[in-house]
Amino acid sequence: MKIEVNTHSKNMLRMAREHPEIVVMSADLGTSCEIKEFHEQYPERYFSLGIAEQNMCSWAAGLAREGFRPFIHTFAVFLYRRILDQLEMSVAYPNLPVVFMGFVPGITTPGGVTHQSTNDVGVLRTVPNLAIFDIGDATEIDGVLDMAYNYNGPVYIRMLRKEVPRLFPSSEPMQFNRARVLSEGSDITLLSSSICTEEAMRATAVLKEKGVSVQHLHVSTLKPFTDPQVAEACQKAKYGVVTIENGTVIGGLGSAVADVMAENGIGKRLVKVGLNDTYAHGASKMYLLKKYHMGAMDLIGAVEKLMGKELGIQEQDMEDIRFVDFSAV
Repeated sequence: MKIEVNTHSKNMLRMAREHPEIVVMSADLGTSCEIKEFHEQYPERYFSLGIAEQNMCSWAAGLAREGFRPFIHTFAVFLYRRILDQLEMSVAYPNLPVVFMGFVPGITTPGGVTHQSTNDVGVLRTVPNLAIFDIGDATEIDGVLDMAYNYNGPVYIRMLRKEVPRLFPSSEPMQFNRARVLSEGSDITLLSSSICTEEAMRATAVLKEKGVSVQHLHVSTLKPFTDPQVAEACQKAKYGVVTIENGTVIGGLGSAVADVMAENGIGKRLVKVGLNDTYAHGASKMYLLKKYHMGAMDLIGAVEKLMGKELGIQEQDMEDIRFVDFSAV
Protein backbone atom coordinates (compact mmCIF):
# COMPACT_ATOMS: atom_id res chain seq x y z
CA MET A 1 0.00 0.00 0.00
CA LYS A 2 1.43 3.35 -1.03
CA ILE A 3 1.20 6.37 1.26
CA GLU A 4 0.97 9.76 -0.45
CA VAL A 5 1.46 13.25 0.95
CA ASN A 6 -0.22 16.61 0.19
CA THR A 7 -2.38 15.08 -2.53
CA HIS A 8 -5.04 17.76 -2.20
CA SER A 9 -2.51 20.56 -2.68
CA LYS A 10 -1.40 19.13 -6.03
CA ASN A 11 -4.97 18.73 -7.23
CA MET A 12 -6.05 22.20 -6.11
CA LEU A 13 -3.22 23.68 -8.19
CA ARG A 14 -4.27 21.57 -11.18
CA MET A 15 -7.85 22.78 -10.87
CA ALA A 16 -6.67 26.38 -10.72
CA ARG A 17 -4.78 25.96 -13.97
CA GLU A 18 -7.80 24.42 -15.68
CA HIS A 19 -10.47 26.77 -14.29
CA PRO A 20 -9.49 30.44 -13.88
CA GLU A 21 -12.76 31.23 -12.10
CA ILE A 22 -11.80 29.05 -9.12
CA VAL A 23 -10.86 30.91 -5.95
CA VAL A 24 -9.69 29.48 -2.65
CA MET A 25 -10.78 30.73 0.76
CA SER A 26 -9.26 29.90 4.14
CA ALA A 27 -10.27 30.38 7.75
CA ASP A 28 -6.70 30.85 8.97
CA LEU A 29 -5.84 27.19 8.30
CA GLY A 30 -4.01 27.40 4.99
CA THR A 31 -1.12 25.13 5.91
CA SER A 32 -3.33 22.67 7.80
CA CYS A 33 -5.67 22.41 4.79
CA GLU A 34 -2.89 22.04 2.21
CA ILE A 35 -3.45 25.31 0.34
CA LYS A 36 -0.17 27.03 1.20
CA GLU A 37 1.18 26.29 -2.28
CA PHE A 38 -2.00 27.65 -3.86
CA HIS A 39 -1.48 30.89 -1.95
CA GLU A 40 2.11 31.09 -3.18
CA GLN A 41 1.25 30.48 -6.84
CA TYR A 42 -2.12 32.26 -7.07
CA PRO A 43 -2.08 34.99 -4.39
CA GLU A 44 -4.69 37.06 -6.26
CA ARG A 45 -7.12 34.11 -6.10
CA TYR A 46 -6.57 33.31 -2.42
CA PHE A 47 -8.64 34.92 0.32
CA SER A 48 -7.78 34.50 4.00
CA LEU A 49 -10.83 35.43 6.05
CA GLY A 50 -9.35 34.67 9.46
CA ILE A 51 -11.12 32.71 12.16
CA ALA A 52 -14.51 33.90 10.97
CA GLU A 53 -16.15 31.00 9.18
CA GLN A 54 -19.63 32.52 9.01
CA ASN A 55 -18.21 35.57 7.27
CA MET A 56 -16.19 33.34 4.94
CA CYS A 57 -19.33 31.46 3.93
CA SER A 58 -21.17 34.71 3.18
CA TRP A 59 -18.22 35.95 1.12
CA ALA A 60 -18.21 32.67 -0.81
CA ALA A 61 -21.91 33.05 -1.57
CA GLY A 62 -21.35 36.55 -2.93
CA LEU A 63 -18.41 35.44 -5.08
CA ALA A 64 -20.44 32.52 -6.44
CA ARG A 65 -23.21 34.93 -7.47
CA GLU A 66 -20.62 36.90 -9.43
CA GLY A 67 -19.46 33.87 -11.42
CA PHE A 68 -16.55 32.67 -9.32
CA ARG A 69 -16.23 29.11 -8.04
CA PRO A 70 -15.21 29.31 -4.36
CA PHE A 71 -13.54 26.36 -2.62
CA ILE A 72 -13.57 27.20 1.09
CA HIS A 73 -11.14 25.41 3.41
CA THR A 74 -11.17 24.74 7.13
CA PHE A 75 -11.71 21.83 9.50
CA ALA A 76 -14.95 19.97 8.82
CA VAL A 77 -16.42 20.70 12.24
CA PHE A 78 -16.37 24.45 11.50
CA LEU A 79 -18.23 23.99 8.21
CA TYR A 80 -21.47 22.68 9.69
CA ARG A 81 -21.60 23.21 13.43
CA ARG A 82 -20.47 26.83 13.32
CA ILE A 83 -21.91 28.11 10.02
CA LEU A 84 -25.04 26.08 9.46
CA ASP A 85 -27.31 29.11 9.09
CA GLN A 86 -25.06 30.76 6.49
CA LEU A 87 -24.53 27.44 4.71
CA GLU A 88 -28.27 26.88 4.40
CA MET A 89 -29.58 30.38 3.73
CA SER A 90 -26.69 31.94 1.77
CA VAL A 91 -25.53 28.91 -0.24
CA ALA A 92 -27.85 25.88 -0.21
CA TYR A 93 -31.17 27.74 -0.52
CA PRO A 94 -30.09 29.67 -3.66
CA ASN A 95 -28.26 26.52 -4.84
CA LEU A 96 -24.91 28.24 -5.39
CA PRO A 97 -21.76 26.36 -6.53
CA VAL A 98 -19.71 26.67 -3.34
CA VAL A 99 -17.48 23.76 -2.33
CA PHE A 100 -16.98 23.25 1.41
CA MET A 101 -13.65 21.46 1.95
CA GLY A 102 -13.95 19.89 5.41
CA PHE A 103 -10.66 18.52 6.71
CA VAL A 104 -9.98 16.07 9.59
CA PRO A 105 -13.48 14.53 9.52
CA GLY A 106 -14.72 12.26 12.29
CA ILE A 107 -12.00 10.85 14.51
CA THR A 108 -9.08 11.68 12.21
CA THR A 109 -7.96 14.50 14.52
CA PRO A 110 -6.54 14.24 18.06
CA GLY A 111 -8.14 17.62 18.83
CA GLY A 112 -11.04 16.15 20.75
CA VAL A 113 -14.71 17.09 20.69
CA THR A 114 -14.19 20.72 19.63
CA HIS A 115 -12.44 19.61 16.43
CA GLN A 116 -14.20 16.31 15.61
CA SER A 117 -17.00 16.39 13.03
CA THR A 118 -18.67 13.17 14.10
CA ASN A 119 -22.31 14.05 13.35
CA ASP A 120 -21.76 16.23 10.28
CA VAL A 121 -23.19 13.72 7.80
CA GLY A 122 -26.38 13.29 9.80
CA VAL A 123 -26.86 17.05 10.06
CA LEU A 124 -26.01 17.90 6.46
CA ARG A 125 -28.00 15.09 4.85
CA THR A 126 -31.07 17.13 5.81
CA VAL A 127 -29.91 20.21 3.85
CA PRO A 128 -31.62 20.46 0.42
CA ASN A 129 -29.47 20.81 -2.72
CA LEU A 130 -26.25 19.92 -0.86
CA ALA A 131 -24.17 16.98 -2.10
CA ILE A 132 -21.90 15.13 0.36
CA PHE A 133 -18.70 13.31 -0.65
CA ASP A 134 -16.64 11.22 1.78
CA ILE A 135 -13.00 10.53 0.84
CA GLY A 136 -11.43 7.11 1.37
CA ASP A 137 -7.97 7.33 -0.22
CA ALA A 138 -5.58 9.30 -2.43
CA THR A 139 -7.29 8.17 -5.65
CA GLU A 140 -10.50 9.79 -4.46
CA ILE A 141 -8.67 12.97 -3.53
CA ASP A 142 -7.44 13.02 -7.14
CA GLY A 143 -11.00 12.92 -8.48
CA VAL A 144 -13.23 14.66 -5.97
CA LEU A 145 -12.48 18.26 -7.00
CA ASP A 146 -13.53 17.58 -10.58
CA MET A 147 -16.66 15.84 -9.32
CA ALA A 148 -17.51 18.78 -7.07
CA TYR A 149 -16.89 21.29 -9.88
CA ASN A 150 -19.09 19.35 -12.30
CA TYR A 151 -21.91 19.08 -9.74
CA ASN A 152 -22.30 22.85 -10.14
CA GLY A 153 -24.09 23.29 -6.82
CA PRO A 154 -23.26 23.30 -3.11
CA VAL A 155 -20.94 20.43 -2.12
CA TYR A 156 -19.56 19.33 1.24
CA ILE A 157 -16.41 17.16 1.13
CA ARG A 158 -15.05 15.18 4.09
CA MET A 159 -11.39 15.51 3.09
CA LEU A 160 -8.31 13.59 4.24
CA ARG A 161 -4.91 15.27 4.45
CA LYS A 162 -1.19 14.74 4.94
CA GLU A 163 -0.30 11.03 4.74
CA VAL A 164 -3.12 9.26 2.88
CA PRO A 165 -3.05 5.66 1.56
CA ARG A 166 -3.78 4.83 -2.07
CA LEU A 167 -6.16 1.90 -1.72
CA PHE A 168 -7.73 2.07 -5.19
CA PRO A 169 -6.14 2.10 -8.65
CA SER A 170 -5.47 5.60 -9.96
CA SER A 171 -6.95 4.42 -13.27
CA GLU A 172 -10.34 3.92 -11.56
CA PRO A 173 -11.47 7.34 -10.30
CA MET A 174 -14.44 7.83 -8.01
CA GLN A 175 -17.84 8.16 -9.65
CA PHE A 176 -20.69 10.39 -8.61
CA ASN A 177 -23.41 8.53 -6.65
CA ARG A 178 -21.91 5.14 -7.46
CA ALA A 179 -20.25 2.85 -4.93
CA ARG A 180 -16.95 1.13 -5.60
CA VAL A 181 -17.25 -2.68 -5.53
CA LEU A 182 -14.25 -4.06 -3.65
CA SER A 183 -15.33 -7.70 -3.38
CA GLU A 184 -18.18 -9.91 -4.53
CA GLY A 185 -20.06 -12.24 -2.20
CA SER A 186 -23.42 -13.47 -0.98
CA ASP A 187 -23.12 -14.21 2.78
CA ILE A 188 -22.67 -10.65 4.07
CA THR A 189 -23.08 -7.25 2.44
CA LEU A 190 -20.66 -4.67 3.83
CA LEU A 191 -20.80 -0.94 3.12
CA SER A 192 -17.96 1.28 4.31
CA SER A 193 -16.81 4.88 3.95
CA SER A 194 -13.92 7.19 4.78
CA ILE A 195 -11.01 5.76 6.82
CA CYS A 196 -13.17 2.81 7.82
CA THR A 197 -12.84 1.31 4.34
CA GLU A 198 -9.20 0.47 5.01
CA GLU A 199 -10.28 -1.30 8.21
CA ALA A 200 -13.01 -3.10 6.25
CA MET A 201 -10.51 -4.27 3.64
CA ARG A 202 -8.32 -5.74 6.37
CA ALA A 203 -11.31 -7.56 7.83
CA THR A 204 -12.66 -8.91 4.55
CA ALA A 205 -9.27 -10.39 3.64
CA VAL A 206 -9.37 -12.53 6.80
CA LEU A 207 -13.09 -13.30 6.46
CA LYS A 208 -12.42 -14.66 2.99
CA GLU A 209 -9.81 -17.03 4.45
CA LYS A 210 -12.49 -18.26 6.88
CA GLY A 211 -14.87 -18.99 4.00
CA VAL A 212 -17.16 -15.98 4.47
CA SER A 213 -18.39 -14.52 1.20
CA VAL A 214 -18.57 -10.72 1.46
CA GLN A 215 -20.03 -8.20 -0.97
CA HIS A 216 -18.04 -5.08 -0.06
CA LEU A 217 -19.06 -1.63 -1.33
CA HIS A 218 -17.05 1.50 -0.62
CA VAL A 219 -19.37 4.50 -0.58
CA SER A 220 -18.00 7.96 -1.40
CA THR A 221 -21.26 9.78 -2.26
CA LEU A 222 -23.37 10.05 0.89
CA LYS A 223 -25.88 12.46 -0.67
CA PRO A 224 -27.60 11.88 -3.01
CA PHE A 225 -27.90 8.24 -1.98
CA THR A 226 -29.75 6.60 -4.84
CA ASP A 227 -27.15 4.20 -6.23
CA PRO A 228 -29.11 1.06 -7.28
CA GLN A 229 -26.11 -1.11 -6.34
CA VAL A 230 -26.89 -0.55 -2.64
CA ALA A 231 -30.35 -2.13 -2.72
CA GLU A 232 -29.13 -4.94 -4.99
CA ALA A 233 -26.25 -5.77 -2.67
CA CYS A 234 -28.42 -5.71 0.46
CA GLN A 235 -31.05 -7.92 -1.15
CA LYS A 236 -28.59 -10.71 -1.95
CA ALA A 237 -27.02 -10.93 1.52
CA LYS A 238 -27.78 -14.32 3.08
CA TYR A 239 -27.14 -13.33 6.70
CA GLY A 240 -27.48 -9.57 6.66
CA VAL A 241 -25.86 -6.18 6.15
CA VAL A 242 -23.08 -4.35 8.01
CA THR A 243 -22.15 -0.66 7.71
CA ILE A 244 -18.99 0.93 9.11
CA GLU A 245 -18.37 4.67 9.11
CA ASN A 246 -16.16 7.43 10.51
CA GLY A 247 -18.77 9.12 12.67
CA THR A 248 -21.96 8.53 14.59
CA VAL A 249 -24.24 5.73 13.45
CA ILE A 250 -27.21 8.09 13.86
CA GLY A 251 -28.03 9.81 10.58
CA GLY A 252 -24.96 8.76 8.61
CA LEU A 253 -24.14 5.93 6.20
CA GLY A 254 -25.88 3.30 8.33
CA SER A 255 -29.07 5.34 8.47
CA ALA A 256 -28.96 5.97 4.72
CA VAL A 257 -28.62 2.23 4.09
CA ALA A 258 -31.47 1.50 6.52
CA ASP A 259 -33.68 3.91 4.56
CA VAL A 260 -32.87 2.14 1.30
CA MET A 261 -33.58 -1.27 2.81
CA ALA A 262 -36.93 -0.11 4.22
CA GLU A 263 -37.98 1.65 1.01
CA ASN A 264 -37.21 -1.47 -1.02
CA GLY A 265 -38.80 -3.93 1.43
CA ILE A 266 -35.52 -5.71 2.12
CA GLY A 267 -36.14 -7.75 5.26
CA LYS A 268 -32.54 -8.33 6.32
CA ARG A 269 -30.77 -7.62 9.59
CA LEU A 270 -28.54 -4.54 9.72
CA VAL A 271 -25.63 -3.94 12.10
CA LYS A 272 -24.15 -0.43 12.18
CA VAL A 273 -20.52 0.03 13.27
CA GLY A 274 -19.42 3.54 14.28
CA LEU A 275 -19.75 5.96 17.18
CA ASN A 276 -22.75 5.00 19.27
CA ASP A 277 -24.43 8.18 20.54
CA THR A 278 -21.26 9.56 22.12
CA TYR A 279 -18.60 12.19 21.66
CA ALA A 280 -15.02 11.01 21.29
CA HIS A 281 -11.87 11.77 23.26
CA GLY A 282 -8.84 13.40 21.69
CA ALA A 283 -6.23 10.81 20.72
CA SER A 284 -4.63 9.13 17.71
CA LYS A 285 -6.82 7.71 14.97
CA MET A 286 -5.78 4.12 15.66
CA TYR A 287 -6.41 4.48 19.39
CA LEU A 288 -9.87 5.97 18.79
CA LEU A 289 -10.82 3.29 16.25
CA LYS A 290 -10.14 0.66 18.89
CA LYS A 291 -11.60 2.53 21.87
CA TYR A 292 -14.89 3.29 20.15
CA HIS A 293 -15.20 -0.10 18.44
CA MET A 294 -14.86 1.20 14.88
CA GLY A 295 -12.06 -1.03 13.62
CA ALA A 296 -11.55 -4.28 11.75
CA MET A 297 -12.11 -6.51 14.79
CA ASP A 298 -15.39 -4.78 15.57
CA LEU A 299 -16.49 -5.35 12.00
CA ILE A 300 -15.69 -9.03 12.35
CA GLY A 301 -17.73 -9.07 15.54
CA ALA A 302 -20.69 -7.63 13.62
CA VAL A 303 -20.34 -10.36 10.99
CA GLU A 304 -20.22 -13.03 13.71
CA LYS A 305 -23.38 -11.53 15.22
CA LEU A 306 -25.22 -11.79 11.93
CA MET A 307 -23.97 -15.31 11.21
CA GLY A 308 -24.63 -16.51 14.75
CA LYS A 309 -21.21 -18.07 15.22
CA GLU A 310 -17.66 -17.24 16.21
CA LEU A 311 -15.08 -17.36 13.45
CA GLY A 312 -11.98 -17.60 15.64
CA ILE A 313 -10.32 -14.49 14.20
CA GLN A 314 -7.80 -12.62 16.35
CA GLU A 315 -6.25 -9.16 16.02
CA GLN A 316 -2.89 -10.64 15.08
CA ASP A 317 -4.48 -12.37 12.08
CA MET A 318 -4.69 -8.95 10.40
CA GLU A 319 -1.37 -7.45 11.43
CA ASP A 320 0.50 -8.56 8.32
CA ILE A 321 -2.21 -7.74 5.80
CA ARG A 322 -1.05 -5.29 3.16
CA PHE A 323 -2.82 -4.06 0.07
CA VAL A 324 -1.63 -3.86 -3.51
CA ASP A 325 0.55 -0.87 -4.31
CA PHE A 326 -1.31 0.87 -7.13
CA SER A 327 1.28 3.64 -7.53
CA ALA A 328 2.37 2.37 -10.94
CA VAL A 329 -1.16 2.03 -12.32
